[in-house]
Amino acid sequence: MKYLEYYEIIKEQMEQQFKEEGKNIEQAAAYCAESIKKGRVIHAFGCGHSQIFPMEIFYRAGGLVPVNALLIPHLALFPKAKLSTLQERIEGFCDEYLALENTDAADTMIIISISGRNAAVVDMALAAKKIGMKVVALVSRQFADSTTSRHSSGKNLKDVADVVIDVKCVSGDAALRMEGLEPSFCGTSTVLGVTIMEAIVAQTVENCVKAGCIPPIYVSSNLDKGDAINAEHIKNYSDLISCL
Repeated sequence: MKYLEYYEIIKEQMEQQFKEEGKNIEQAAAYCAESIKKGRVIHAFGCGHSQIFPMEIFYRAGGLVPVNALLIPHLALFPKAKLSTLQERIEGFCDEYLALENTDAADTMIIISISGRNAAVVDMALAAKKIGMKVVALVSRQFADSTTSRHSSGKNLKDVADVVIDVKCVSGDAALRMEGLEPSFCGTSTVLGVTIMEAIVAQTVENCVKAGCIPPIYVSSNLDKGDAINAEHIKNYSDLISCL
């Protein structure tokens, strides 16, 4: 049964990911915690389906408030998915977009791109590093190593970042095969990557609390007390987080 095969693949890749990438997750969380302790934010960026990852840690119950999700409309699947594919290959856009945000050298930038090859993510990483931010990249090394860069520098996202967390999906992402069907199907990168994002949040919270800095955390707006708590967080961080 293919659904069980998918589950087994996810378990295997997830186990490998946490076994091999623990130190990198810890380093990413250390950067994020330092940003929060300095009163700054974590920026998170992805293109197309990789916008799922910034969405996962932004404005959600149990999530860190100091997260600025860079959900650039031009790189979204809506209203026309193909346009996001075209836009992420264009240089000179994302660095200009970042210039419109409230940024500081004390911020941390997390960029998610499973291939890491397109101009948008390399531009964003270079722009963040120019500001002085630490850059965390979620990239599948197997995928990235099987492709060439689409950036004029010849660099992949993994070549620019301060720390790279290897998302353990296969090149091309799709993990299942079936007799009578030529292409592989069912990607695993979303399950793996979202888990990494939440792992970074978990460790960041622990680091902050142990350092005596209580990080602001959203509560569910469906709790009776939720709206009042979250309204205070939004008031405090609206100048730093453009999506608010």
